Amino acid sequence: MYSYIRKSTIAAILLFLLVGCVENPNVTEEVYLENPNAMRSWVVGLKRQLAITTNTVNINTAIASDNYFNNYSQYSKVFDRLQIDYFDTDVNSLQVDIQELREMATYGIENVLPADISTTSEQEAYLHFSLAYANLLGGELFIGLPNSSLGTVESGENLLQNALNSFDDAIALETSDEMIKVYQLLKARAYYNLGDRDNAMSIASQLLDENILFQIDFDGKNGVSNEMQNATFDALPNRLAPLPRLDFLDPKYYSVGTPQTDQKPVAIAKVEEAYLILAEGQLAQSDLAGAKTTLSALIDVVENRPKAMVDDSRETRNGGNREDYPTDAVAVKFSNGDEFKQGYILNRQEESIPVHTVSGTNITKEDVINTASVDELLYLTYVLRQEIFISEGRRLTDLGIKFPISQIEQDNNPNVDDSYTIAQIPPFLSGETIDDFTVNENGDIIITEDLNKQIIDNKESSIVVPFF
Repeated sequence: MYSYIRKSTIAAILLFLLVGCVENPNVTEEVYLENPNAMRSWVVGLKRQLAITTNTVNINTAIASDNYFNNYSQYSKVFDRLQIDYFDTDVNSLQVDIQELREMATYGIENVLPADISTTSEQEAYLHFSLAYANLLGGELFIGLPNSSLGTVESGENLLQNALNSFDDAIALETSDEMIKVYQLLKARAYYNLGDRDNAMSIASQLLDENILFQIDFDGKNGVSNEMQNATFDALPNRLAPLPRLDFLDPKYYSVGTPQTDQKPVAIAKVEEAYLILAEGQLAQSDLAGAKTTLSALIDVVENRPKAMVDDSRETRNGGNREDYPTDAVAVKFSNGDEFKQGYILNRQEESIPVHTVSGTNITKEDVINTASVDELLYLTYVLRQEIFISEGRRLTDLGIKFPISQIEQDNNPNVDDSYTIAQIPPFLSGETIDDFTVNENGDIIITEDLNKQIIDNKESSIVVPFF
């Protein structure tokens, strides 16, 4: 796997270096490193790989979670029922893209940096950020990953600790106050996933009221389009169908004119996370009043995020696998024992719909204030997490699901024993019902299971709700 990663990344960067020139087959890695401004092109390549990795993460985690159902022939057909096998090509693709990001960052630090004396501190900081983010994704999404090409396997916890160390390196080098805050917020996310309440809350509390939004850009003209945008808006039929109670948040990404020229960015860090981390920490300390204040302030932040009115009349919710997705503004129950609610499913045929391009929610301040217990407000916190982070690759971690190391890695790496080839799937989740629903005689929707209730009911499990 190492030789594949190294050769492909070098080839990718050389292509960037040779744009506008006659391609020279004699350009080698050594010649590349001797070129002036090698680091500049390397960082461009890292940004491209970060976009590729973001695509792979978003699509595969969306399908494996309750957020989306693959209602077409594209993408994985088994993740929807929580069949996550180590021999699945999608498991390997996800692992390869995360590891390629890590290897590119490592190569930049170890090889490009000493070769290019013109490297700026911001560029060096970006290398460490990329390494940190690769480890953050690895720690969140996999039960373990090799720490280097064909290296020993590190647990998810160790990968998150590695991420913290690299974020510190990035912060020490960065000169932009805006980017330092981004890296601090990502540190809080790593501490959160480690269950380190004190450190996560300490950082989060310092970032409230900051205008933090860091997004990954895509380029439809040069081959790295936003695949979640394609799957939920541009492609016909739309390939992914949202869980009906999340219908009002789909699509998050859309195009006006031609998709090639209008690719929307994807957020990987935004200040909303600081409020969510702080509120969950307060609830873990039984500070119900403090958590209500924090979540009320969060709702103000979400309400001030931009919205756009978008024509989504082409959407029929009929990709061919399941034809009973609602297309009218019907009511929905979050579970069989719940009450019907309006405003979650939109009629896209009548007029343009509001699109929440960064964050959206149907939770109100009144909902927050009226909660009477820690569990009630913790439930709303996880509803908020699901709604705010939709289409950003975050839901799977909240559900406690982790991917195994791929068969290809095990076949080539003697350090991977069989214990790493089994996915982590909580026993309280059923692949048969994770994103299932029924339709009553009035056309209203009843979600089979409310997984946020399942999360709260199992909050003392070691693999969900990190602060409890």
